Amino acid sequence: MKHVGLFKTFLSDVVELNATRLDQLEASVDAIKSFIRGSDWEPKVKGFLSQGSWAQKTIIKPIAGSPFDADILVHVAHVEGWEAKDYINSLKRVFSASSIYKDKVSSFSHCVTITYAGERKIDIAPLVIDRAGGTTSEVCNRTTNAFEETAPAAYTQWFNERNGYSGGNSFRKVTRLLKYLRGIKKTFSCPSVLLTTLLGERITWLDKDLTRFEDVPSALQTIMGRLDDHLQANTTCPVVANPSRPAEDFGKLLSETAYTNFRSFVNKYRGWIDEAINEEDFEKSIAAWQRVFGDEFGKGAVQRLAKASLSEDISVAANLLSSAAQHHDNLVDLVRDLGTRILPAWFYRPPHLHQPTWPRTAGTPVEVYVTAAHVMGKNDASGTRVVSGDPVPGRGGLWFEARLWGGAQIADTHRVEWRVTNTGMAAFAQGQRRGDFYGSSNGNRRYESLAWRGVHFVEAFLVRRSDGVLVGQSVPFDVVIE
Repeated sequence: MKHVGLFKTFLSDVVELNATRLDQLEASVDAIKSFIRGSDWEPKVKGFLSQGSWAQKTIIKPIAGSPFDADILVHVAHVEGWEAKDYINSLKRVFSASSIYKDKVSSFSHCVTITYAGERKIDIAPLVIDRAGGTTSEVCNRTTNAFEETAPAAYTQWFNERNGYSGGNSFRKVTRLLKYLRGIKKTFSCPSVLLTTLLGERITWLDKDLTRFEDVPSALQTIMGRLDDHLQANTTCPVVANPSRPAEDFGKLLSETAYTNFRSFVNKYRGWIDEAINEEDFEKSIAAWQRVFGDEFGKGAVQRLAKASLSEDISVAANLLSSAAQHHDNLVDLVRDLGTRILPAWFYRPPHLHQPTWPRTAGTPVEVYVTAAHVMGKNDASGTRVVSGDPVPGRGGLWFEARLWGGAQIADTHRVEWRVTNTGMAAFAQGQRRGDFYGSSNGNRRYESLAWRGVHFVEAFLVRRSDGVLVGQSVPFDVVIE
């Protein structure tokens, strides 16, 4: 089982850096920028640029005392006569002379690092612009005293492009999950830039809007499967070109011993992920996912399962419902933890539900399915993909889209009618007893705002324009508003 809702909770509560830590990091970065601009450091500062996990938004929470960090580049004009090491050494001296930073500063091959008490550090790397004329950008290697060309903005652009192809921030989320896996298991080592590039290479523009990326566990299974296939086809470390500078091989960051180990464990975890998704028993599937990601995955569901059996939970769910579908607010929490599988079949047949009036086809019905994206405004260009039963906040709205099974677009010879059904005490109290049919808002898409806490559902009906015959219908798309 995929447990889409549990993955959402796991990412937000366990894996991803929380808002407090992000605010602390941003405040520290802003303070460092102001300090550098106001210092007597000789190079002329032209600006700053984030890079790495900070730019790509793949930073995860600290694991076992390891700090989270941000990488920033400070763009500077070349100082005549300076060597590469001079930029690093001089920047360190500036920080060392400060009462604020003198006990926090250290230097490495390419950067000066400010380490804060607690969990965070910031790497500051000088980026020398146009040293040799033209439009060159070079970082400084203090160890070799050499300038090295780089294109960090281009790499971030490549990352964002691949993330867009995956839809719903799936590439970004999978990257966070595998960084977390690397951190808690400690079974393999792979530098983040290499890991991220290997994952991104497994995604192309052909993947856009396909069902194999429709949710986080699906994307994880797809990317890990492709990565394993790629690694198993290469007994020695393949060339992994830097997307922003193809002549640079990130594959050289791993020794052959480390690559062999990495290859082996990717194969193992790929198998575990497949087993977890294929397991049909709810409790056993959570245990299978915990084998991959540890005991924090699905912790709330496990605690609930320890208190009551599934049959009891279904009974509880039924007790929270009424014949008019005016369910109690607590049903939302139960569905969030255990999924919509606990809803009885009659939940989808409330008395206020309107029935279709179109004649049904005598042939085999067309398979139709619904996708959805969460947006904060109806006119937003893009949103976050949401799957059926995935909890969403009570703000903004959802754009629903009907497609043929497999992802094909619906031809203009047919139209889509939408049945939107509200349930729950919050909606009913405001007179939102909806269960009627509505036309599409744009093409085969419909927009619905999110407001009323509850478990609601939307269905797509495919009607042939030439004779008004109903030829296909989707299963209910569950909208769980927290």
